[in-house]
Amino acid sequence: MGDWFMSVWKSFEQAFLESDRYIAYLEGFKTTLILSFFAVLLGVAIGLIMAIIKYTANHMEKNIVISVLNWIANIYIAIIRGTPAYVQLLIIYFIIFAKMDTSPIVAGIVCFGINSSAYVAEIIRAGIEAVDAGQMEAGRSLGLGWTQTMISIIMPQAIKNILPALGNEFIVLIKETAIVGTIAVRDVTKAAQNVGAITYNYLPPLLITAGMYLVVVIILTKLLNVFERRLAQSDRR
Repeated sequence: MGDWFMSVWKSFEQAFLESDRYIAYLEGFKTTLILSFFAVLLGVAIGLIMAIIKYTANHMEKNIVISVLNWIANIYIAIIRGTPAYVQLLIIYFIIFAKMDTSPIVAGIVCFGINSSAYVAEIIRAGIEAVDAGQMEAGRSLGLGWTQTMISIIMPQAIKNILPALGNEFIVLIKETAIVGTIAVRDVTKAAQNVGAITYNYLPPLLITAGMYLVVVIILTKLLNVFERRLAQSDRR
């Protein structure tokens, strides 16, 4: 039994400490977090536009422009949510960006930002819909325009509803980016694959990578739970 533990320890030492290989994991995980962060920002920006279009189509007088935009938004969301992120990544990098001198990290941000936006759009729309309809009427009765009411009254209340869900989306996105090594981005998963190829033992580096993801997800989940409790306390005041 002692020999078995020593062999396991040696394999993990070789995968993580030998030749300062831990630096590759840390650099890879930094890339993962940067990619995820900017992808979420892009996803929120696009998702907000989609959500407002869908909300406007449901709550304002019908006109041809809004109807067309709503149709486009629905098609966009259906396509993005209905196709795998892996396939989207390949299409964006190897087809759309094929003739451009684009960094694979930028391609990854664009891909996961677009993918996330379809889900964020529904999160934001649901958050806006959760605000009492009387809030819009109250704003209009005070002489505010539709846009002013949306910005000053509706959105601040909707943000409180959607922030926990957006936090969960960020956590999911961190894990989804593990496929970005397909386009030669040196994220933490790609670092683990490279170490496995050098040591001829893939299990220890992959377990190390899984542990890094697990630790970060647990920390973010705890922070999200604390944040949700703070929001709940503010609602009860």
